Amino acid sequence: MGGSNPYIEKVETQSATQPFTITFKTPEDTLEIKVEPEKIPYGETGLPGSVLDIALGAGIDLEHACGGVCACSTCHVVVKEGLDTCPEPTEDEDDQLEEAPGLSLQSRLACQCVPNGKKNLVIEIPEWNKNLVKEAH
Repeated sequence: MGGSNPYIEKVETQSATQPFTITFKTPEDTLEIKVEPEKIPYGETGLPGSVLDIALGAGIDLEHACGGVCACSTCHVVVKEGLDTCPEPTEDEDDQLEEAPGLSLQSRLACQCVPNGKKNLVIEIPEWNKNLVKEAH
C-alpha cells in the first residue's frame, strides 16, 4: 500500500467524510482541487487521502522520491490554512522534515498529511520545488 513503510510508526488518520477543497499555490500558479471522499484513495502513492495522493490524482506532479513512504523530504509542503484538520506529524515525519529546505512551523510531508475534510486547505509548494510541479493536460 502507498504511504506504508514497515520501518516507521504506523500513522492513524481520520478519512474525510465530506467534500472539501485544497488550493495548491506556487509562486507562479494557483490550482484549486475539489476533493471527493468517495474517490479516496486517488492512487497508490502516499497515505490514502494524503495531500500527495490528492495532488497526484489531480495531475499535480509533486516530487516524491521515496514513493510516498516517509523516507525522504522531497514532498515537503507548507499548510497555510487548514493544518488543524490534519493529524500531528509523527516523530518519523519530523525526522524527515528536518532535511527539507525552507522548513516552517506549518511544514508537512505531503505523503503523510491526511486532512479530515472539515475545512478547506491552502497548500504552498515551496519555491525550491516549483519546477517539479505542473498541471497535467
